[in-house]
Amino acid sequence: MVIALKGRVVQLDVDSIPKYWYNIQPDLPKPLPPPIDPSTREPVKPEALEALFAKELVKQEVSLERWIPIPDEVRGVYSLWRPTPLIRAFRFERALKTPAKIYFKYEGVSPPGSHKPNTAVAQAYFNMKEGVERLTTETGAGQWGSALAFGCMLFDVKCRIYMVKVSYNQKPYRRTLMRIWGAEVVPSPSDKTSFGRRILKEDPDNPGSLGIAISEAIEDALTSENTKYALGSVLNYVLLHQTVVGLEAREQFKVVDEYPDYVVGCVGGGSNFSGLMWPFYYDVVSGKAGKPVEFIAVEPTACPTLTKGVYTYDHGDTARLTPLLKMYTLGHNFMPPPIHAGGLRYHGDAPTLCLLVKEGVVKPVAYNQVEVFEAATLFAKCEGIIPAPESAHAVKAAADLALRCRELGEEKVILFNMSGHGYFDMSAYESYLDRELKVYEYPEEEVQRAVSELKALYSWIEELER
Repeated sequence: MVIALKGRVVQLDVDSIPKYWYNIQPDLPKPLPPPIDPSTREPVKPEALEALFAKELVKQEVSLERWIPIPDEVRGVYSLWRPTPLIRAFRFERALKTPAKIYFKYEGVSPPGSHKPNTAVAQAYFNMKEGVERLTTETGAGQWGSALAFGCMLFDVKCRIYMVKVSYNQKPYRRTLMRIWGAEVVPSPSDKTSFGRRILKEDPDNPGSLGIAISEAIEDALTSENTKYALGSVLNYVLLHQTVVGLEAREQFKVVDEYPDYVVGCVGGGSNFSGLMWPFYYDVVSGKAGKPVEFIAVEPTACPTLTKGVYTYDHGDTARLTPLLKMYTLGHNFMPPPIHAGGLRYHGDAPTLCLLVKEGVVKPVAYNQVEVFEAATLFAKCEGIIPAPESAHAVKAAADLALRCRELGEEKVILFNMSGHGYFDMSAYESYLDRELKVYEYPEEEVQRAVSELKALYSWIEELER
């Protein structure tokens, strides 16, 4: 039921929070390539993943059930901020002089300020139910770390977060938020793990990467008692938890008698984009959409995984502790430049998303941080909300689509995910306003070098791809 529709905002009531998560696996254009154990060169058995993850999460990871029930306890926590609003960006449309209609799903209303608690709360709950006392994880920009700290606090689970060092220094208030909610926050690379100590010995000034932080968090979980690892993106169970975003958006569009022609989201690992687009993809493949829909994934030119990466098997972390996943990758040794969109500085992407890109279902595009902040600043001046640097990539893509509609005279409907607010990112905006941000394009030769190293390490990978 709609409880508010005031010109531009569509808000559902609490009873409209979805009761099921949507799992895309039964509807993929082809089966998802399985994770591979490099020591055996065979697919990883689900039970092997239970060393890291709660059993229920492993079950969800490999499930072929289309609809997975959301526990009442999780929906109860969701009710603190869900359903989130669907907002028509009238003033942004006017500024762009476009006939297009621009809508955004605003996930910044959650207590941590992003979409991330949709899965953090679920993961903390399932681990708590299985008696896990402590979770470890990594975080880039800090949105995932603060979300997990929030979820662990609610279910009385301890939490240690390895935060990429450059973001740890750039975003002190994110780490303060995590500490308020009871988490221990460690700059990565750190002296807490053997892998972190090795990195620091080789390079004391290493700025860190998500790949390194993941390795530290996994090592910590594997070597500590009653501890599991929590992941903020990439794996199937994480992405399906995020589908509450798209499922709500579908109902909200019914209220305004609209349906999107474009579904847009920024991509680091793929969770917020997938959470929005999966339910609309389901409509398309089940014949319920009623019209063609384009799905557009947006990434930074500094970390162009989908636009310049190679689709192959690679590790999800730098220390090679994870299984090999079939994905677009820049190489697990990728060391990102310290751009401000910290949540998008990951070398790979969700295997489901990568499969959809490979099959042409999802179109990837890349922008540099200067043009991204330009679009985000215009949006803030029009709509009042300051986008997170990550979400700003989706704003830029939506603006470009709207401008194309202006050129062609098309009244298309554009939907993007405002996956978080940018109120902890003022230093990034200050750098933009002071014209200190640099345009950075990741070199093609670095991608080829990294992939060559990967193929030299595992020459048999090519056999898997035949």
